Amino acid sequence: MVVETVFAFQYPFILLLAIGLMAVLYSSVGHGGASGYLAAMALWGLLQEEMRPAALLMNIVVTSWLLYRFQPYKLMPYKLFWPLVIASTPLAFIGGMVKIDTEAYRLLVGTMLLLAALRMLMISKVAESTQQPAMVVILSVGAVLGFSAGLTGIGGGVFLSPILLLFGWCTMRQSTAVAAGFILLNSVAGLAGYIASDQSWPMGAGWLVSAAFVGCLFGGELAAHRATSLTLQKLLAAVLAIAAVKMVYTAL
Repeated sequence: MVVETVFAFQYPFILLLAIGLMAVLYSSVGHGGASGYLAAMALWGLLQEEMRPAALLMNIVVTSWLLYRFQPYKLMPYKLFWPLVIASTPLAFIGGMVKIDTEAYRLLVGTMLLLAALRMLMISKVAESTQQPAMVVILSVGAVLGFSAGLTGIGGGVFLSPILLLFGWCTMRQSTAVAAGFILLNSVAGLAGYIASDQSWPMGAGWLVSAAFVGCLFGGELAAHRATSLTLQKLLAAVLAIAAVKMVYTAL
């Protein structure tokens, strides 16, 4: 019965194709893609109770594959990574437990998607040298992004990556591993909090996850060879901006 519910086919093929495309684009830069999945699901009018847990679950699947794919390259700067996730993961669990009404959720996610779109347009170069930030800064950033990850279903990587790069906390290659690990642990914690609070589970989530996994197989190969570009960032920014406007409009 559970399997039939999880894999019940109820979504149009074009939505599954959009999810797969988002997975290719986001995983190619080391991200789980939740903001892209939320954008696609918003454009197709899915309900809030469908979007949030499905986005977290897709994040988990995609970033798990990315970390497996990145493992041979030994990219992870653990002195930076562990303080970030130690601060973020408990807050992601708490955020996942928070019940939020549909209008407030759409306004919040729409705002976050718009901010994500703006940050993609703003990044034109990365810092030439790297430096370890103060521990209080790392913990503060992790806590804020962790709570927002659990609350909205966005894993936080879309906001973490520009911070890592613009402030020179790590190299471009290292940022892919940090973002993937950060998104994975926050998404697991957020989904655990969501389930623990006895909120509804979306029927057909298995199809969305399958589409995202197929996409990340291609995107992971691109990420392993660092096939990123400013053009890709602008394309994602446009998609997120459209979805952000739609979500805010439907909430008003």
